[in-house]
Amino acid sequence: MKSYLQPFMQYLSGDKGLSPSTLESYGRDISQFLEFTEERGLDAAEDIRRTHIMLYLGALRGAGKAAATVNRNTVSLRAYFHFLLKERLIVQDPTLDMEAIKPSHKPPVILSIAEIERLLAAPDEAAPQGMRDKAMLELLYATGIRVTELISMNVEDVNTSLRFARCSGASGKERVVPIGVIAADCVARYTSGMRDKLLRASREEPALFLNSLGGRLTRQGFWKIIKKYAREAQIEQDITPHTLRHSFAAHLLEGGADLRSVQQMLGHSDSSTTQIYSGIARKNMKEVYENHHPRAK
Repeated sequence: MKSYLQPFMQYLSGDKGLSPSTLESYGRDISQFLEFTEERGLDAAEDIRRTHIMLYLGALRGAGKAAATVNRNTVSLRAYFHFLLKERLIVQDPTLDMEAIKPSHKPPVILSIAEIERLLAAPDEAAPQGMRDKAMLELLYATGIRVTELISMNVEDVNTSLRFARCSGASGKERVVPIGVIAADCVARYTSGMRDKLLRASREEPALFLNSLGGRLTRQGFWKIIKKYAREAQIEQDITPHTLRHSFAAHLLEGGADLRSVQQMLGHSDSSTTQIYSGIARKNMKEVYENHHPRAK
């Protein structure tokens, strides 16, 4: 079967036009599978049965490989045997109708209201960078936008008087989200008094949030910022920039917001993506009820 690997890779590169990194993944996955079958005396492609493939995927899971890795190997093997069938090197595809396993999703990290308050109070508003950080954190929690959307914003994208922000998602689709009074005030104070102190005199930069060199802040830069304030706020959970988005959605639903409105604010095309926060909110409501209702226990 090893003699078929190079023609397969040429097929992926020429006919499918896959990227070098994807080609490398396919090649690695198939090479490891061929080593697995060779160790078991299976050298001919026509001798491979579905049970052999299931045994290999089971070995990957047994070795502690993540569901995403097992799924990628499944896709690679399906492509390989489809190629062999197409070239009439085998008469039956052992991967036909083989489904990938469902990956297990960890529940999102949700901060409590008290933790949010500590995090938002951490920046020093008297300093330009501190005021910038305060405005960013408040805006993220007030809108639930993604970090990429935040750092992609230009000054003109936020209207602090009418309290709305305009952002574009990964698909390029633009949406308008409302901003709370506190977040709007923080952004206004940043843009009116502190942003110019970060902007270099010789630069014309449209970005709303600037780094210390006067250019657009990067995603990596924001990652360091939120990690810093998480430590200062003594938040024990390992939070990421996405944590404020998760907390925004969960707190809205917990407070009684309807799922459809939260879905629109998050920019989710499918309501099933938003459902995960609804489950968290219901759990929190149950805890509140059991802790406070006189006849709950």
